[in-house]
Amino acid sequence: MLLIFFSLVTADRLHSDQLVHRFGSPSFNGINQSAHYLTIDEQERTRAEKIAEDIQDALEEAEREADNTVLAKFIRNLESRIYSTLAKDISESLFNYSGIPTVENPIAGEINLEGNILKWINDGTTITLIIEEWFDGVLISTTEIVIPVGSFGGCWVDCDG
Repeated sequence: MLLIFFSLVTADRLHSDQLVHRFGSPSFNGINQSAHYLTIDEQERTRAEKIAEDIQDALEEAEREADNTVLAKFIRNLESRIYSTLAKDISESLFNYSGIPTVENPIAGEINLEGNILKWINDGTTITLIIEEWFDGVLISTTEIVIPVGSFGGCWVDCDG
């Protein structure tokens, strides 16, 4: 009898419910799902940016190493000397004192330098330097510099007239 009484008293206090499984991941249960997706997207984006940055750094490092080889230094030095000599030759041609330039018979020259054209005309009172910048056969820009010869201390003809 005691057993029956005890089972009646405790049966009133027992409750049962269904066992329900809930996923802990937001991808499955939908709670905080958008924040979860944003976190994943941010991780993927920063990882891709880091990889791209590492590749760019490696390319720049390789470029710096290539620029610092003995051959690259030699080529830069040789190029510099060639351009210096070329500039000296053009300058001497501009101020050529072997002939007397006149308006009717000017001293002129032209040189094609890496696809760009340098022209000069010395008429005895002024030197006109024309620089044409070309790219793929199209004239990009033209620069004209007029130098009065008298301001350099000498004229071939009457500078006052």
